[in-house]
Amino acid sequence: MEEFNLELVARKSVRSVFALVSRTFLIQILGIVASFVLTIYLSPADFGVFFIVSSFVVFLNYFSDIGLAASLIQKKAEPTLQDYRTAFTVQQIMVLALVIPAFIFTQPIARFFNIDSQGIYLLFAFLISFVLSSLKTIPTVMLERKLDFHRLVVPQIAENLIYNLALIVMAIEGFGITSFTVAIVLRSIVGLAIMYWIQPWKVGFAFDKKVFKKLISFGIPFQANSLLALVKDDLINVYLGKVLPLTQVGYIGFAQKWAFLPLRLVLDNVIKIMFPSLSRLQHDKNAQKIVIEKSLFVIAMFIMPTAAGFILLSPYFLDFIPRYQKWEPAYISMVFFALNTVFGSISTPITNLLYATGRSKVTLYFMSGWTALTWIITPILVMKLGFNGAAVASLLVSMSTLSIYIVAKKYVEFSMIRPVVKPLLTTLIMAGFIYISQPIITSLPLLLFEIIISGIIYLAIISLLSRDDIKAIIRFVKKNE
Repeated sequence: MEEFNLELVARKSVRSVFALVSRTFLIQILGIVASFVLTIYLSPADFGVFFIVSSFVVFLNYFSDIGLAASLIQKKAEPTLQDYRTAFTVQQIMVLALVIPAFIFTQPIARFFNIDSQGIYLLFAFLISFVLSSLKTIPTVMLERKLDFHRLVVPQIAENLIYNLALIVMAIEGFGITSFTVAIVLRSIVGLAIMYWIQPWKVGFAFDKKVFKKLISFGIPFQANSLLALVKDDLINVYLGKVLPLTQVGYIGFAQKWAFLPLRLVLDNVIKIMFPSLSRLQHDKNAQKIVIEKSLFVIAMFIMPTAAGFILLSPYFLDFIPRYQKWEPAYISMVFFALNTVFGSISTPITNLLYATGRSKVTLYFMSGWTALTWIITPILVMKLGFNGAAVASLLVSMSTLSIYIVAKKYVEFSMIRPVVKPLLTTLIMAGFIYISQPIITSLPLLLFEIIISGIIYLAIISLLSRDDIKAIIRFVKKNE
């Protein structure tokens, strides 16, 4: 493994955020276009089927790893080939133990969720993708341990390019849910081939009992957290698919997809970098403080204005875009999910700080509480408010996640408030401008003009208020280039 200077790791982690966001920007734009096309050509019920099936397969995915990949990344010493092969062998056994019964019991699963043959083929596609994705785990771990995100992003770009192009073409041609089925399989095959081309390794099967025990000592609490997150987020979606009509489930899926888009663009890239980076910095709390605070500032600078603009301007998109009026019932859910992104984007990096320092058991207590809260208030609010109750419950739980800062600060002395104050203030000013100028938005071109002007205002004010912070990050990023 490459020997990292601790300060270099801190600088490299922040720089990688910008590298990943910039390199995936065009792919994200293509993803937005694909989502836009799908929401025009697919019905809310079609979205409901995709939402349910994808949530079910995500549920399976959490049982395929037991935290082995995270253990290898967090491990202080460089893993041996025996370590990698032991983790690989255990994972493949678990994947097959999940996939084979899922194929066997496809019909009962389909009847339970009331999905047709197209939904069944979509489930098959997800299961195939599940197997192929598991084969990428070890090469991915190797790249993440080296913080080699410049190469790691290549298969991701290829996967998303193939996936979104296939979705766009097939949706326009009228293939409906089958568009997802074909796109998912193509994405998995392309991603696997490129990953092994970029990071080959000596594939083999082995099982070392001592290695396995060491890996699961961190991995099981880590995966228990992930499993609870699954029960909190994805399994609750499966529950909603059972108690609500498919059309209403489609509204929830539509609202989540668009509201969470900024998280997929910014936060996902930050988290990919933060966990392995902070794991390399376990003996330098000052460097960890630098990474967490600068990352929180970057996240807030992107997420907060995006969420505000999304809340204030979404009704105009729903009104002006042809064939989009069918999604108007989803607007209230979109608002609450968008607010969710603000709180979630702050608490998630802090949770990863605890993971990286080996305190997965601490986060397990918090995740248990958040999961219980989700399953208590979601059914109640869905009964009271209908499908919008799911979004309201999601926001309330997301607000409660900020409590983890109190514990994290005991291990690393950092500020959660200071990095986000200026982006929050600037966002409120921008939101005020949008609110006041709303009467001029009478057409789609004027809506786009409003977005551009609002963005310029935000950038101008944040540049004035946070000039020193931005310059410091730029110097921080460029210092070792």
